[in-house]
Amino acid sequence: MKSKRYYVYIMSNETNSVLYTGVTNDIARRVWEHKNETGGQFTKRYRVKKLVYVEAHRTARDAIEREKKIKAGSRQKKMDLVNNVNPQWHDLYDELPV
Repeated sequence: MKSKRYYVYIMSNETNSVLYTGVTNDIARRVWEHKNETGGQFTKRYRVKKLVYVEAHRTARDAIEREKKIKAGSRQKKMDLVNNVNPQWHDLYDELPV
């Protein structure tokens, strides 16, 4: 049986001027929702459609705690997270496992 995974992710807009942090149990579906403007008002308003960072967790509790920690950090700390794993800030959506 496949174990359930929970994901913390950061999305940005085309110019990387906006950062959005979220948590989900289905990363492909959730990013698709953002890209198709059904992901919420903030992401729709600021055209946040590019997945730039993602990390997996075994439990929902761990993912939520991590999301809170990231959200509590500065913009620079979020940018550092992205820069460490995705220095070109390209869209990781097509690299997600199906």
